[in-house]
Amino acid sequence: MDIRKRYIVDEKGNPKEVVIPVKDFQKIEELLGWDLDKETIDQLYRARKDRKNGKKDAYIDLDSL
Repeated sequence: MDIRKRYIVDEKGNPKEVVIPVKDFQKIEELLGWDLDKETIDQLYRARKDRKNGKKDAYIDLDSL
């Protein structure tokens, strides 16, 4: 993934901030899951808990489809 960016530097030339295009930021949001709503996040946490506890009836076996 290529992210176009511009650095904003302080008076000593040290990077202080980065400016990226909105489309690139949206890609990052999607990759990190920052665009998910609370209900979806709650479902993912419940699924993780089920997986950790070995609750196999909470899942669909894709191999059987």
